[in-house]
Amino acid sequence: MPTGQDGQIQHRIEQLVDEINRHRRAYYEQDTLLISDSEYDALMRELEELERLHPEFITGDSPTQSVGGNATAAFSPSPHRDRMWSLDNVFDFDELQAWFGRVGDGPYLCELKIDGLAINLRYERGRLVSAATRGDGVVGEDVTANVMTIKSIPHRLSGENHPEVLEVRGEIFYALADFDKLNEYLVAEGKSPFANPRNSASGSLRQKDPAVTAGRPLQMLVHGIGSAASLSVSSQSQVYQLLAEWGLPTSPRYQVLETADEVKKYIRQFDETRHQLEHEIDGIVIKIDQLEKQGALGFTSRAPRWAIAYKYPPEQVTTKLVDIRVSVGRTGRATPYAVVEPVKVAGSVVEFATLHNQDVVRAKGVLIGDTIVLRKAGDVIPEILAPVVDLRDGTERTFTMPTNCPDCGSELAPASEGDVDLRCPNARSCPAQLRERIAYIGSRGVLDIEALGYVAACALTQPISPAVAPIKSEADLFKLRLDDLLPIVSAVLDADTGMPKLDQNGKPKTVEFFKKKDGSPAEVALKLLRNLEEVKTRPLWRILTALSIRHVGPVAARSLADHFGSLDAIFSASVEELSKVDGVGQTLAQSIIEWYSADWHREIIESWRQAGVQLATEGHPGPGQNQVAGGIFSGLSIVATGSLKNFTRESVEEAIIWAGGKAASSVSKKTAFVVAGENAGSKLAKAEELGIEIIDEEEFIRRLSR
Repeated sequence: MPTGQDGQIQHRIEQLVDEINRHRRAYYEQDTLLISDSEYDALMRELEELERLHPEFITGDSPTQSVGGNATAAFSPSPHRDRMWSLDNVFDFDELQAWFGRVGDGPYLCELKIDGLAINLRYERGRLVSAATRGDGVVGEDVTANVMTIKSIPHRLSGENHPEVLEVRGEIFYALADFDKLNEYLVAEGKSPFANPRNSASGSLRQKDPAVTAGRPLQMLVHGIGSAASLSVSSQSQVYQLLAEWGLPTSPRYQVLETADEVKKYIRQFDETRHQLEHEIDGIVIKIDQLEKQGALGFTSRAPRWAIAYKYPPEQVTTKLVDIRVSVGRTGRATPYAVVEPVKVAGSVVEFATLHNQDVVRAKGVLIGDTIVLRKAGDVIPEILAPVVDLRDGTERTFTMPTNCPDCGSELAPASEGDVDLRCPNARSCPAQLRERIAYIGSRGVLDIEALGYVAACALTQPISPAVAPIKSEADLFKLRLDDLLPIVSAVLDADTGMPKLDQNGKPKTVEFFKKKDGSPAEVALKLLRNLEEVKTRPLWRILTALSIRHVGPVAARSLADHFGSLDAIFSASVEELSKVDGVGQTLAQSIIEWYSADWHREIIESWRQAGVQLATEGHPGPGQNQVAGGIFSGLSIVATGSLKNFTRESVEEAIIWAGGKAASSVSKKTAFVVAGENAGSKLAKAEELGIEIIDEEEFIRRLSR
């Protein structure tokens, strides 16, 4: 392990990866916002800069190596024909001017950055056949049935000369007036209102019952297509005109501008009037208009170089800092958070704010009782900017970080030398850590157990009665029986803080979560038992992710599962063998070894095995066999593009990997050859430009058969 300054840098990178991934899971998989946009952007920028200077510390689960979130098991995975990219951000005109310097002269297409849910519509011969969320940019969630209920989205395109296959990208959103009506209805029904329009759009689109989505007035505006190679257009603005002619909803507010000064004027105009719009925006997107120039500029690993998002400054309010408390997460990290007097800002009422660690509290100079400045941009939990020192009256007091875990009493300590974060070392028995790990297992991006939400996780791990919780470790999860569930009386905990919710008399609210008033099983009890049986055959990478091994997120878990084929093979491997897997490395490998060295961790695996959980990929030939040296494509980087008759996107990549090759996502000088199907787009053009060999599907199959 690195020591000294290198060790501190590596540790900071690990901290950032953990924190950003937690926020990404909450945002993409739970429709929950935990921090403000500006705070998330600051964390990402710090991580990007550290990784740029120290690429040796990049791990496979770093958020800089992927786009967005993962497809969940709640909806079927739906591969995109062309990748859906993220956008890089700038936050002031100096940064924007630097981007202008990199991309050169205009014209530039400017449009509003709607704060909604990205969607991909697939039309075949002018007919809408599928719709998917962005997911990780390559594979999203199939939400076709729900999207079909949105009135502004045509099931058939107008006009003529439609491509055989067309992927249309856009944003699904709630108009502000409709959002207010929805929340009024939810409150009247005794249900929790949505935090903001973005959450309401995401939650409404992800309903299991399309009839629920149909009853909610979602809207969409399109902002691009997967590839323009099959269209007779030369600019982004012409693409928009063509989409409008075909009946697709395009924004009337986009403009094509020639100069940087005109772009800045456009940005200022909507900064002044954005609260008069019918929907929320959080910035302006600027794109190079000419498609040929877009192609020349290309992409980074996660975003186009020819587009940028200018983010508006978030809104600010003042309120009272009532208290600073500490919550403990699933990895034991003790995190201070602020309790503030409820205040409405950017469309939602705020009661909590993040504070990260005791050093941040000290650095901000805030005292309990202060009037503070909050900054927020449409999120649930904002950041504290600073105290209003002039308003102090002498009753304020300093926050002192506790020396012991507030949940189990264990002494808090840094995980390693130089670590600014304090952690509870009692991973096995700390109620807070167990509760958070069980809730994590049930989340969309892990095992996706619908009936195992946060409230259920609290009830199973920290009941008021019986005295002994039915789940004392993850080893007990698949042993649950109906008799274990019915006696449970639980306190109702707040999902953001883990603290008990109080009734009007100041006493903790309780609930018999798994039992009806007549003593019969509640539907959630029966559903939980069904869900637990169903998830035993989840893909191996999800099972591995569910173990909460530090640094092993879905991306690294996929690589490990693909390479080794079973948990036994993964945990039998050495650090060196693990490190050789694409996207793993020394830090993550050592974390796996350390996790498995604990007896109680091995007990979890054996208990799940005995319960029938599938701990291996059926038919996998063994460690490394999917990348075996000597395969027909050994050492070759291969790109597949377009629609293939005999392969899905996933299966063609799998075929390449199992033949020893690397399934690359972009064409470069290192590409050995490109497999081109129907309607191949920009990747085909890039291969032609570089003189890369191009073969059709028939030739690909012939080479595989060797």
